[in-house]
Formats: sequence, structure tokens, C-alpha cells
Amino acid sequence: MLELNNTPFPLIQTERLLLRSLNIADATEMLFLRSDETVMQYIDRERIKTIEDAVAFIQKLKDSIDSNENILWVISLLDQPGTMIGNIGFWRIQLPHSRAEVGYLLHPDHWHQGIMKEALEAVIEYGFKTMNLHSIEARINPDNIASGKLLEKTGFTREAYFKEDYYYNGRFIDTAVYSLLTK
Repeated sequence: MLELNNTPFPLIQTERLLLRSLNIADATEMLFLRSDETVMQYIDRERIKTIEDAVAFIQKLKDSIDSNENILWVISLLDQPGTMIGNIGFWRIQLPHSRAEVGYLLHPDHWHQGIMKEALEAVIEYGFKTMNLHSIEARINPDNIASGKLLEKTGFTREAYFKEDYYYNGRFIDTAVYSLLTK
């Protein structure tokens, strides 16, 4: 069975990026990412409203990482490792099934530059080679065409489409489920 150990925290470096651990100093960037309507347009979760909310959210994430429930990397540029431009991680890790869900966010100043594809490919490799996952899934709002294309470019296949299966902000929302199996 799959076992997780996030200690020491696994840094991942790509050609342009450093995927590093989250810390309280990232609160300002986290506040922006989790409150900006452009970034959160297809993320059907409550928005963060204050810097205190961002700090509390970061602490909650850090606690889940420290207890090996989830893993989340800050996406930063190699030449600006202290500045979070996004995040990516594995959630809903199902140890008995060697399966995890991937999720990600990116600052709009860095959209359409291949950054998220680069980060996703690195995290997929880590998931399969280091974590020994058998499969990775992604659940997205089907209106998020860019995310669907990104998943397909990185080898995911759309496996399911659930009509009105998620209730958020006074309405029911559809979910598209993508999956990728280890090679």
C-alpha cells in the first residue's frame, strides 16, 4: 500500500520553476490567488477575504502536509524563489488505491506561458515515480476550457461528466473528471 512521507519536504526544480514548500510569508500572494475573481472563476470554493484568512488557510494546508494527508507546492520562478506565482498539489489521496487528485492555481500574469504545464508535468512525474501513485485524477468545472486542454496536453483523459453534482453559491454545478494512469 502507498505510504506518504513529506519530510523532508520535496523540492522540485524544472527548467524555469522551483516548486517549494508553502510558508506564512506567502500570505499576500495566497490572499490574491484565493480572492481574485479571475483566478477563482472556475474554482467553486469560498474566497479568502483578509490577510488573516490567508495566514489561517496556509496554516491549515501546512498542517495537512505535515500530517501526510496532502501535499502542496508553491510555484515560483527560479530567479524569484521567494515569490509565489501559483500552487499545485495532490488532494484526496487514496492510499489503498494509490490514487490522488491534482489541483492547481496560477497568477494571471503568468497564464499562456506554459508555466502550469511545466509544473504539472513535474508533479505528475513526482506522483508516479516517487509517491508510486497508480492514477491521478483532476476534477474541474467543465466551463474551464483552458484547464481541460492543459490536462489533455499532459496525457489526461476525460473519464466522466457529472451533471449538477456540486452545490456552490446558490446553484448546482457540473463536474468533469479527468484521469491519468501510470505508464
